[in-house]
Order: sequence, then structure tokens, then C-alpha cells
Amino acid sequence: MKKQQGFTLIELMIVVAVIGVLSAIAIPKYQEYVKKAAVGTALASVTAYKTDIEDKIAFSGKFPAVSAAFGIGKINSTENAVTSASTHTIVAEITEGSAKDVKVTLTRNSGEWKCTHDAGIDMTGCAKS
Repeated sequence: MKKQQGFTLIELMIVVAVIGVLSAIAIPKYQEYVKKAAVGTALASVTAYKTDIEDKIAFSGKFPAVSAAFGIGKINSTENAVTSASTHTIVAEITEGSAKDVKVTLTRNSGEWKCTHDAGIDMTGCAKS
């Protein structure tokens, strides 16, 4: 007869410790990834309004008011007259999820658009504020 063999308690404890160490490294990285995805969603949602805003500025000379919702937040701007020296913003605020209360802001100054966010992470094409 062949004797049945299994894992010892020490071997099982080592496996549990290794899994714990890997989890301690992976969970914060995953949370950063999820936050970055939420900020990317907000950026994509607010960027979609740039063409419409430019069109309204061309026809009416005013920066239009925007009040809209997207999957995880809301987008707002106020109506103002556009002059050569005026600065206008449209803000996407994340209201739920891992990036709650983060704001992505597109600023239009003399026809140039710039993006900033307050998420505290690095994003390509959008600077930290």
C-alpha cells in the first residue's frame, strides 16, 4: 500500500503568507488603476462637449451653460460672454466610486483648451491641479 501524502501545516502557512504579501502590493495598485479609469471617464465625458461649446461660441459669442450627468458624476459650466482675454471652465465632478469628489476641469483661454484634475495621480494629457 502507498502512504497518502499531503501538505504540512508549515507549507500551508508559507503559502498564506506569500498570498498576503502579494495582496498587500496588488490592492493599492488596483485601487489606483480604478481611480485612474474613473478620471479618464470624466475626462472623456467633459471633452465631448468641447466641439459643441466651440460651435456655440462661434455663433452666439457666448460660452454656453452646461448641466449634464454622465455615468459616475455631473458636468457643469456657466454661461458667459467670450472676449479675447476671458477664461472659461467646464467641470466634470465625480460623485461616486473610488474617485468621489475628484474634479476634472477643462479651461478655455483665448481658444486654447487645457485640462487639470485634482485626483493626485498622473494622467496623460491632463495635469494635476
